[in-house]
Amino acid sequence: MSEQREIAINVPVLARVEGEGALDLSLKAGEISDLKLRIFEPPRYFEKFAEGRDYFEMPDLVARICGICPVAYQMSAVHALESILNIEATPWIRTMRRLLYCGEWIESHNLHIHLLAAPDFLGYGSAPELAKDHPEVVKRGVYLQELGNQIIKMLGGRSVHPVGARVGGFHQAPTVKQAKALLEKLEAALPQVEQLVEWAASLNLPDNPQQFNCVSVKHPDEYPMNEGNIVSSEGLDIPISEYNHHFREFHVPHSTALHSLLNDKPYLLGPLARVNLNFDLLPEPVKATLAKTKIQFPSNNMFHSIVARAAEVHYAFLEAIRILRDYTPTDTPFIPVDKTQAGTGFGCTEAPRGMLWHQWALDEQGRVTATQIVPPTSQNQAQIEQDLRFSLQQKGLDTEPDELRLYAETVIRNYDPCISCATHFLKLTIK
Repeated sequence: MSEQREIAINVPVLARVEGEGALDLSLKAGEISDLKLRIFEPPRYFEKFAEGRDYFEMPDLVARICGICPVAYQMSAVHALESILNIEATPWIRTMRRLLYCGEWIESHNLHIHLLAAPDFLGYGSAPELAKDHPEVVKRGVYLQELGNQIIKMLGGRSVHPVGARVGGFHQAPTVKQAKALLEKLEAALPQVEQLVEWAASLNLPDNPQQFNCVSVKHPDEYPMNEGNIVSSEGLDIPISEYNHHFREFHVPHSTALHSLLNDKPYLLGPLARVNLNFDLLPEPVKATLAKTKIQFPSNNMFHSIVARAAEVHYAFLEAIRILRDYTPTDTPFIPVDKTQAGTGFGCTEAPRGMLWHQWALDEQGRVTATQIVPPTSQNQAQIEQDLRFSLQQKGLDTEPDELRLYAETVIRNYDPCISCATHFLKLTIK
């Protein structure tokens, strides 16, 4: 490819990435001399919206940040606020929060696996095209996603922007009848979930090993969702309160999305990072299903992310079934706040796309004075750019532009980036 030759590849509507973005590539002497993943949507200022408002408004407010993973925003916020208000969740509340999180992982992961990622590996441009030849794949994805939504709705009142969670617990407890009906559906779908893991591993996934630093929450006794230290594959192990001592958020000129570095280097969040760092905490049935795939974890192939997502779907089903089998309602679904006080608190949970970190500060009246919210996609931005640079070089920069563009999109979709809930397109410009 001549370095004087300019090629512009435009994809006016890319409906399989959450948000608007563009990719600019500059090639020189057969090398990538410049690469920018540009996010140009305007900032939404949620952190500023929260200032001056009462703490009890926050779970409903932060749920509006994302229509796909509102639970993660709610849980990170309530954990931080409860640490300021000296509230310790009861075993019932803690377990129900875990069940709520299972619902979000199930709905989000199945959306990504079946409707966003699968067309890349099966040779289709969209989920509707895929459905014409493989209706069973899309039907399975939609059905499993709906089961996740039903879990969220049972605890949250509705599946999108749920309103059932509050500081101190939940507004009300589900009935035994609700729990039993949902349990029966989850148990009936379990064989489909086990097949999903093997199906994901059978896809034509590129062999593209590379080096990356995995980061996730890690709990000593359970697969991470709501609690634990922050760990990395390079030896980091810190309490969540020390996040800002090691991670740095910053603006780059080409993007309205913040970038983040760990000790001044990119790092990976999400299902592959979680499985790599917490494989020992997966239950034996999940390990057994993964063993059938012949894919070894920890894995340094980002294309194995879809298999890690499927394994987490299997885990979330098993965990939800375990919780629902033992479900008993309570008369105290929340702990009331006796007294507000000033202070700073931290929350860090595992959203479907990776670790979501919050810092909140309250005054003596319980009003928000400041907050910092660090979503997983902004933390993955630098890693996505690093992956694109490596993967496109490995693919071969003399590849036909259309094929190179599709490969770049596939690499980006591996991360399931949730840039926003707005219109979607990717513009690739190669110089």
